[in-house]
Parts: sequence; structure tokens; C-alpha cells
Amino acid sequence: MKIPKRLQPLIEDGMIDEVVTQLMSGKEAQVYVVRCGEALRCAKVFKEAKQRSFKQAAQYQEGRRDRNSRRTRAMAKKTRYGQKEQEQAWLNAEVDALYRLAAAEVRVPQPFGFVDGVLLMEMIQDAEGYAAPRLDDVSLSAEQAIDYHAQVMRDVVRMLCAGLVHGDLSEFNVLVDAHGPVIIDLPQAVDAAGNNSAASMLERDVDNMRRYFGRFAPALLDTDYGKEIWALYAAGELQPDTPLTGCFTPDTRAVDVDQLLEVIEDAREAHAERMAALADEQQDEQ
Repeated sequence: MKIPKRLQPLIEDGMIDEVVTQLMSGKEAQVYVVRCGEALRCAKVFKEAKQRSFKQAAQYQEGRRDRNSRRTRAMAKKTRYGQKEQEQAWLNAEVDALYRLAAAEVRVPQPFGFVDGVLLMEMIQDAEGYAAPRLDDVSLSAEQAIDYHAQVMRDVVRMLCAGLVHGDLSEFNVLVDAHGPVIIDLPQAVDAAGNNSAASMLERDVDNMRRYFGRFAPALLDTDYGKEIWALYAAGELQPDTPLTGCFTPDTRAVDVDQLLEVIEDAREAHAERMAALADEQQDEQ
């Protein structure tokens, strides 16, 4: 096929030998099947911000850290430079998440490089070697649904233990290869510890999976893995191999108000110290 303009530099640099076909076009990117030596891989070409329908909502970006204070201030002020840097940070988020989750043994595509808005990664294949279908495109038995649901919950736990929540997990963001579900599409992944919406996003992700798999195995509709997983995480008790029950009993014990006020005061003092340090840094730069 004709080589897309955005893939031409990768051809010239020898990272790609041939563009085989376009695999899909979505709200965030276009994905092509490419040949690299003897291997088939995917090249995900991210669309420019003005062409994407998925908005870079502040809700998703909250908690993402950037050690460059100048870049952080520019992004906050939405200057032209800041918007450019924010766009780059958004694109880098998926690459960083893939490397991080692959290291945590979450079933995600293996990344191979990121060049000029193009992510080169593993092509997920079915048992016959064709591009793996999305979860939404497969029909499952009750036994398969229960098995696949358990695999996804395991990966949700491993993601959280690695500090991330997918944030947009559904049957449209999961592929099914010969061994089961593979999670994809992670540019909106949120920082579990630094994002105030992380708990609700995780519950939404898990509820989406419960509703989908519950079509084939109705018993799953009575489970509550989202709240259980987050409660274990918040208590510091969640490990990658923590057994889950699917049940959740809320804590109805009375809150220790004095202890809570101490925590709030400690947080206030820590915030004041950070602001003072940032002010000193800005003064030094001037």
C-alpha cells in the first residue's frame, strides 16, 4: 500500500521495512500493520490534538509529574510552548505506561519505540496469526467469560500495584489473542496515587468489565471487584497476587476526627513547604 506520510521517516531510518495494511482508525490514532524484518508489528500513528475526539481532560492529567518546572508552569498557563509540551506529554503517556505495565507483567502490547508521534509495538495475533479481534467482537461461553474476567481483574490489580489506572477500560480497549485478553489504548492512564479521580475511574473500568462479561455469565453481575480492589489498595494491602472475592463490605466504623484533622494539617504544611520551595526556585530563575 501507499506509505502514509507519518510513517515515511521510519521507513527511511530502517525501523520499518514495509507498510502492509491499515488495521484501524479510531478517535485517538490510526493503526497500521507493518513488517520489521521477519516480524509483523503495529505502528500507531497518533492524530494531532485538533483531530482527536478524545479530549485531554484535566481529570486524566491530574497527578502526572514533570520535573521540569519551566515546562510545568508553561503547561499550566497554556502558552503556545506549554500547549506543545502538554501535547507531547499526552502522547508520551501511553509509551511510558506500556513499558511500565509490561515490566509489571500486565498483558499489554510490547512497545518497541516512539518516534515523532508514531508508536511501534507488538502486533497482538489470534491463534491463526491474524490480527486479534476486540473483545466486543467475540462471543463467549459462560466459562470463557468467567475465565477472561478473572484475567482482566488480575491485570487491573497488577496495573494498580504499578501505580496506574487505565481510565477508559471497556470491551473496545481489550484484544483477545490465543491466550486471552490483552489490554490496549493507554494514553489516558492516570496516576493512582496522585489523581483524585483514580478510585472512581478504577470502579468505572471494573464495572464496564463486569457488565460486559455479565452478558455471558450473569453471576458476575452480582460482584463488586472495583470497591474491593480499591479498598485493599488504599489500606496498603494490595499485591499483584492478592486473592479477590468479588465482595465488598463498607467500613462503618466511626471516624477519628482528631486524627483526621492531624492528617489534614500535615498535608497543609507539606503543601505550604512545596509552594515556598517553588517560589524560591522561580526567584532564582529570574
